[in-house]
Amino acid sequence: MWFTFWRSKDRFTLDELRYLTDQLMKIQVVNDVNKDFVIEALRSIAELITYGDQHDANFFEFFMEKQVMGEFVRILKINKNVIVSIQLLQTMSIMIQNLKSDHSIYYLFSNENINSLITYSFDFRNEELLSYYISFLRAISGKVNKNTISLLVKTENEDVVAFPLYVEAIRFAFHEEGMIRTAVRALTLNIYHVGDVVVNKYISSIPHADYFLNLVNFFKDHCISLNGMVSPTTESEGTESTSSIFSAVDEIEDNLYYLNDVVSAGIPDVGTLITDSMLKMLIFPLLLPSLRVEVSDEKAFGSVTSLYLLCSILRILKIKDMANTIAAALICSMEAILPNSEAKVNGFKADHDESDESHIDDEKESGNLDCSSMVVSLPSLSTSSSNHHNCWGSASVLRDALISYITSGDDMQVVGSLSVLATFLQTKELDESMLDALGILPQRKQHKKLLLKALVGEDSGEEQLFATENCTLKDGGDGELNIYLQRLKDQYEVSCSYQEVGESPRVHRYLVLDALISLFCRTNISADTLWAGGWLLRQLLPYSETEFNTRHLQSLKESFKKCCSQLVEEERGTWPDLLIQVLCDEWRKCKRAIEASSPRKEPKSILFPTKKSSSSDIIPAESSFAAGETMYERVKVFVLLHQLQVFSAGKSLPDQPPILPPADFPENSRAKSAGLNVIGPKLSTELNLVDAVSCRIAFERGKEREFSFLAISMGTSGWIILAEEFPQKPQYGTVRVVAPLAGCKPRIDERHSRWLHLRIRPSTLPLTETAKNAANLKLKSKSLVDGRWTLAFRDEASCKSAFTMILEEIDLQCNEVERRLTPLIPEEEM
Repeated sequence: MWFTFWRSKDRFTLDELRYLTDQLMKIQVVNDVNKDFVIEALRSIAELITYGDQHDANFFEFFMEKQVMGEFVRILKINKNVIVSIQLLQTMSIMIQNLKSDHSIYYLFSNENINSLITYSFDFRNEELLSYYISFLRAISGKVNKNTISLLVKTENEDVVAFPLYVEAIRFAFHEEGMIRTAVRALTLNIYHVGDVVVNKYISSIPHADYFLNLVNFFKDHCISLNGMVSPTTESEGTESTSSIFSAVDEIEDNLYYLNDVVSAGIPDVGTLITDSMLKMLIFPLLLPSLRVEVSDEKAFGSVTSLYLLCSILRILKIKDMANTIAAALICSMEAILPNSEAKVNGFKADHDESDESHIDDEKESGNLDCSSMVVSLPSLSTSSSNHHNCWGSASVLRDALISYITSGDDMQVVGSLSVLATFLQTKELDESMLDALGILPQRKQHKKLLLKALVGEDSGEEQLFATENCTLKDGGDGELNIYLQRLKDQYEVSCSYQEVGESPRVHRYLVLDALISLFCRTNISADTLWAGGWLLRQLLPYSETEFNTRHLQSLKESFKKCCSQLVEEERGTWPDLLIQVLCDEWRKCKRAIEASSPRKEPKSILFPTKKSSSSDIIPAESSFAAGETMYERVKVFVLLHQLQVFSAGKSLPDQPPILPPADFPENSRAKSAGLNVIGPKLSTELNLVDAVSCRIAFERGKEREFSFLAISMGTSGWIILAEEFPQKPQYGTVRVVAPLAGCKPRIDERHSRWLHLRIRPSTLPLTETAKNAANLKLKSKSLVDGRWTLAFRDEASCKSAFTMILEEIDLQCNEVERRLTPLIPEEEM
């Protein structure tokens, strides 16, 4: 056979390129006999052209002269072997990626050869071939700019009529393989950010604009899938379901970031198209209806999923019209959804009669507010409009549903509602009039707005700026609020009305403020969730006691009093030795959390319960670990409410809690008698056993040992010590075993009065993220099991002496904890 793999001594020569090209031109059909040569020739040509681009222009001159690109297309057409097709695509990718010369790129993209390769009918049933094809397309897009993009399109009368690179790529935009989807998205963004006016017009025209509709629909499908994962998972959550939710969340957020990148490219009409599609296909028919408390359709979106999705959309998708439209939808009563915007996917149906009447908004506990003035007028629905289904339930403002979740929802709903309000608060695209209507316009911004009105001579601004707290002046939906309310009706065919008569701008703020105060008084909500509420309160009312009325302050005081009682219980609980350390740590964390510029948790935390009901199945409720979890929760709630007490008084929060310093050890203490230093007992430390009691214990079956027993406290620390007496030195011994004194729960056996039972808890409390993750908790469950000791003493008196020693030292330890925490727990709170 005349095909050989001969190479010259120096491979990177023009002769080598000439030889390989001549041999390729002689091939009339690619078969099993010559395929290896063709593959090697294609690979070598890519290396030679890349080398020549950087070292010798004659290489590419020859490449153009012999029209080698045309030969590549010819080889592809006479080839039936997948391996050769793969090598050709790889060859082209390598050449395109590595060529630095603009002249070389211009040539590759001209003469329609590159478009011929793009549009060739490959057999994409071969996954490897498809991967190389997508890589080939992406390599081309990496070289696209304002100068080269015109070489890849076909135009007629200055309009683009064909763009093979883009059209062929988006065919695989929704491929099941994530890597392919990622490559296609990178390719499209490369094209969008070129900014070519003619190409952008082509991309945003029919039928190519359908790609953006399909993107939103693809995103909606992922949202529906996530909802199916979250709904049955809220009560019990395993490793697999948690992992699936995390994967789904990552996919959803990736889609949103891509959509935001598309919008930021600035292609005319694309941002509007994506906004309209998101609102009409997902937000209006699926997400917002599920926020209504009374919606109970099993096919409906769960409120938790909807709250998370709203947060993610607002946080990631930076579209002003979308943010303001969603806000407008939340602050007006929506009653009539016209047929083309019905929630058909999840089957929401009307659950009340369609009648021509007016409704009064649901009553809420809102202090001095006159809720009867909040009149919402609804559009008339004629009896002939039988196709007008109402998917919103009874008349209500959706903003009030968020407030209802804060005051009466479960942990996840509270977190979700707080996250939505916090997201709105941080959405720069949102008009301040929207924040005001939602009740979350920060006081400093509201004061600034009224001051500006007063300065420019608007009467309402001056009146409200100097109005009393109970003044009820109408704010009148200023800013862009009315614009977006009208847009809801005209553009999205959502009939709504917003008529709140006789209200001051403070009314909405009081609704949110009342809800937050109510939240801090709830006992069935986790500390982490309460901290999120503390952050929102801090944003709305920075160091201002004037916004708190007497009822607010009294509610906070009563709730704080209950927390003080719980903290006193912990002073004599299982973990008093760690109580002060935990309290100081959580004080700093809480201060950072509520004074931070943004919430400390991402919106995805909405989907996972803060309290893990499954932890009780892993760790017994009576265990020291369960007591530690309770202690942590109580401390965190106490710290928050204590800081709110300071905050509500208009004072600055100190960096450290007001705790007294440690006291000196009394000279007559057992610690002094034993000769312990401030470090405490360590293994092999020598002790004076003057107060010790002799006992026996078996740590291994059949291997009973004799020890000297001591219970010792030093300040807030305490230990149970088993020492081994020196034979040559009576009354002295060395420490062999040390265990925590607190939480040992001493008990003399009912039937054997010489036996003393002790529970031995861990010396430290492994309560970080582990305690909040049931899967990891199972892995560490063995290390969290309490020890059980049974000490046998010589007689009943010795046993009672040891029992009394433990109680006395525990009492001394707890007394010191109480003393140091005295400034935190005033007597009037007890």
